[in-house]
Amino acid sequence: MIEQQYLEDALRQLTKLRTQAEKALAQISDDEMRTPLDPDSNSIALIMKHLAGNMRSRWTGFLTSDGEKPDRNRDGEFELSTADSRELIVAAWNEGWSCALNAVSSLRPEDLQTTVLIRGEPHTVVEAINRQVIHYAAHVGQIVLLAKHYAGPRWQSLSIPRGKSKEFDVSKSGAPYGVKDTRN
Repeated sequence: MIEQQYLEDALRQLTKLRTQAEKALAQISDDEMRTPLDPDSNSIALIMKHLAGNMRSRWTGFLTSDGEKPDRNRDGEFELSTADSRELIVAAWNEGWSCALNAVSSLRPEDLQTTVLIRGEPHTVVEAINRQVIHYAAHVGQIVLLAKHYAGPRWQSLSIPRGKSKEFDVSKSGAPYGVKDTRN
């Protein structure tokens, strides 16, 4: 059933985004995590705080309450204090991802046509999920770009390294990339 496949893929894509961001984060120092490129940019720490706040707000009571919770302090998500240690930011990040992944995991195919609200605006569950996946993908891209910038020559690619595409086009068995060799 396409509805179940959609839910499974949404969960898979969210998990991939989280993993990609965390692999990038693992390659930088605490100082690099907190450093913006310029005064008008967000650091990785701020992006993570923002995503954590967004996820907690959007996914808590997903089917039953507006996705913009009254206790959310969105502006505060873009402020970094000395108390915002890597450990605290990662803990909030993990909590946010738990909210998101648990909410999507709990959905059933029949929930997809349910209407939910985000800032008073109605969305089907499909629209709300897609909205969040797009939002998270944009910010994860920022995290990866910043981490790559700060890591410099220490950077280990999260996908196919530059200049190595041909090595990934054909597996050791001779089958094209992404095609399983069934000759055995």
